[in-house]
Amino acid sequence: MTTITATWRDAFNAALQAHFAITTDDAGLTDTELSRYADLEPKAAALQFGEDYDLDRVDRGWR
Repeated sequence: MTTITATWRDAFNAALQAHFAITTDDAGLTDTELSRYADLEPKAAALQFGEDYDLDRVDRGWR
């Protein structure tokens, strides 16, 4: 199992906020759930999480 560092968690949380306007607390993510994404860079992990859960991105503006 990949270790989740505070630095990784902070960067993942920042990416979630930037792309989806949610936090790990909002999503109710535990270390077990985060470990599924911990092998990715934080931004890639946040984007993959959003795709996995069909989240709407807020950073793309109106279409």
